[in-house]
Amino acid sequence: MSEEAHAFVPGHVTGFFTVDRDDDPTKAGSRGGGLALSDGVRVTVERAEETTVTLDGTVIEMDAVDRVLDALRAKARVSAETDLPLGAGFGVSGGMALGTALAANAAFDRGLSYNELVTIAHGAEVQAGTGLGDVVAQARGGIPLRLEPGGPQYNYVDAVPARTRVEYHSLGELSTAEIIDGETEALTAAGERAISQVVREPTLSTFMQASRQFAREADLLTPELTRVIGEVADAGGDPSMAMLGETVFTLGTGLTDAGYDAAVCEVYPPGGTVEDGG
Repeated sequence: MSEEAHAFVPGHVTGFFTVDRDDDPTKAGSRGGGLALSDGVRVTVERAEETTVTLDGTVIEMDAVDRVLDALRAKARVSAETDLPLGAGFGVSGGMALGTALAANAAFDRGLSYNELVTIAHGAEVQAGTGLGDVVAQARGGIPLRLEPGGPQYNYVDAVPARTRVEYHSLGELSTAEIIDGETEALTAAGERAISQVVREPTLSTFMQASRQFAREADLLTPELTRVIGEVADAGGDPSMAMLGETVFTLGTGLTDAGYDAAVCEVYPPGGTVEDGG
């Protein structure tokens, strides 16, 4: 066993999704589409007598990370760093769950495969109520289309075959748990329409169009989001809302062209990885 191990997991912006419930957390989750981002989460796992979790130097409690460590029978010091906004639709909790699984597997020499680790992280996040599909998408990388819910042994993941510059501007947080635990029938129907649209024409422009339509039909847009999306569109951009956060993302230079001091990254083709070879 090594003393510690490091993993990188891309951030993930969801454009549209469904809510697919099941008593088995490895079967539950969501279908949908999103972008894996070169801005992500770096996780270090060190063996320790007691488990502690820090994010950007602050001690936190994160149920998904605790569940991952329990599944791997590991006590560890988990340290994560990210430049991504928290609670704003970037999959930070999923990134921490998957990063912990990858790095702990290496640090504790558990010998599990990639899909086994993704299953553990996905199930942990579903049980924690912090996400439904981010882990699967972050494991895939690129522009994943999740066509069936659940972990790797149950889902089916395709992708839009493209790369692009991505800009984002966060206005604040939204509660994932409040939305996915509420009435989701209309949201899921909107998500199914968006998925069908992009499957018929798997291009970046169709992806963004379907994302905007989903945000409207699912009634998730706040007045501020509506205003910023309108300004970016007026400037010739192709914007939408990040699920689930009060965040606008766009391809190319749309936010910059509209006068916003946007964060800039790219679609990240690889999924989450152990950085030091584990």
